[in-house]
Amino acid sequence: MNKRVFISVLAFFFWIITLNAADLRLPAIIGNHMVLQQLSEVAIWGWAKAGEKIMVKPEWETGAEYTVADKDGTWKLQIQTPKAGGKYQITISSDTTIILEDILIGEVWVCSGQSNMEMPVKGFLSQPVNGSNSAILHSSNSDIRLFKLEKAMSTSPLYDVKGKWVVASPEEVAGFSATGYFFGKYLQKVIQTPVGLIQSCWGGTKAEAWTDKPTLASGFPEFDLDLQKDKINKNSPTVLYNAMINPIINYGIKGVIWYQGEGNRNNPEQYTRLFPSMIKNWRNLWNQGDFPFYFVQIAPYKYDTIVNSAFLREAQLKTMLGTPNTGIAVTMDIGSYSTIHPPEKELVGERLAYWALAKIYKIRGIEYCGPVYKSMEINEEKVILSFDFADLGLTSFYQILEGFEVSGSDKVFHKANATINRNNVIVWSETVETPIAVRYCWENFVTGTLFNTAGLPASSFRTDDWKD
Repeated sequence: MNKRVFISVLAFFFWIITLNAADLRLPAIIGNHMVLQQLSEVAIWGWAKAGEKIMVKPEWETGAEYTVADKDGTWKLQIQTPKAGGKYQITISSDTTIILEDILIGEVWVCSGQSNMEMPVKGFLSQPVNGSNSAILHSSNSDIRLFKLEKAMSTSPLYDVKGKWVVASPEEVAGFSATGYFFGKYLQKVIQTPVGLIQSCWGGTKAEAWTDKPTLASGFPEFDLDLQKDKINKNSPTVLYNAMINPIINYGIKGVIWYQGEGNRNNPEQYTRLFPSMIKNWRNLWNQGDFPFYFVQIAPYKYDTIVNSAFLREAQLKTMLGTPNTGIAVTMDIGSYSTIHPPEKELVGERLAYWALAKIYKIRGIEYCGPVYKSMEINEEKVILSFDFADLGLTSFYQILEGFEVSGSDKVFHKANATINRNNVIVWSETVETPIAVRYCWENFVTGTLFNTAGLPASSFRTDDWKD
């Protein structure tokens, strides 16, 4: 056999070996260093030859689970996970074998939305995250694992993504979502359990891009769903759901944190319907019931738009009040006039974590929500406002209480005086003899001054439902 023939035969055998090795394949989300949701049935899935028998053997089990690949080569198995712990191996075999290493069992959260979720711990160009350098320096933690999806869009649902699980370290944390990381760090420190964070976000995107086609088709005729591949962009309806959510729907999670809304601020009425529909859509497809969905209210900023962004903040508040097992991290006190990406991301992550720690992990004695307007009473020239989530009363932390306006029947609002009386706010204006409505922080940029004693701010709100 001459040298050229020998090399050709050798190349052929390598090709056969590679082909066979490729027959058994896992999605990127199933890999070394991943975290699986504890005490639940989680899916392990992938692709193989049609009719191929697949074995999945977790190290924590004495036995194995078996299935057969469908005619299109897809397969999926459910395995029961133990209490939090690790490190474990998972062996997956058919005609070839894959051994997954360094697997932890713990709590898994998806971190999604637009640029304020995407903003990494190291910050954007000329846009810092407060305390980033120290946070990055001290970020090494083998009990925090990160998976960052590569951005993608598609006119039809995809079934795999690009990305890999990594262990938290300064190099990896620097480029990961700041809001997501600080949420996970706070959670892991308190519950002392491994935490897996899946980042799936894209700056400047709208909620309809993150929602599937059947949901939009059934309730939102204003969206054009006849998509052409060469004409889509990141805000085309369904395209981010298809490419960045559908591929991970099988992956067992505890819940979702979400930071988005700026992209829909010019249509707050639609967002009042769209955002809850998106949440319901994700919950239905994940098939894990009404899992927790906690989100950040967009922060005050000098939006140069006709529509006041307070209406979008109101839509977000309505979502929290009307959609089960949701929570809102209010940011009225930490907005920035000059940047849409406020630097106080660690505080945002902690406020999201309060919701999870109190509601999901049942830690008693902590507050998790800022004051929420409940009702009003008119007493001659003054309005008395009552609030929920203020058991120990309200406070301005010794600042001047500002941001209140009152209106009479003419629907013209005037700057008002305000004072706190336990868990009530009394509001009045000398120019409005008979007030009938109150608004608080009803502007694009404003700094909130109303809190409960836990330091959690009240959302902007209004007592009227007038259309401006």
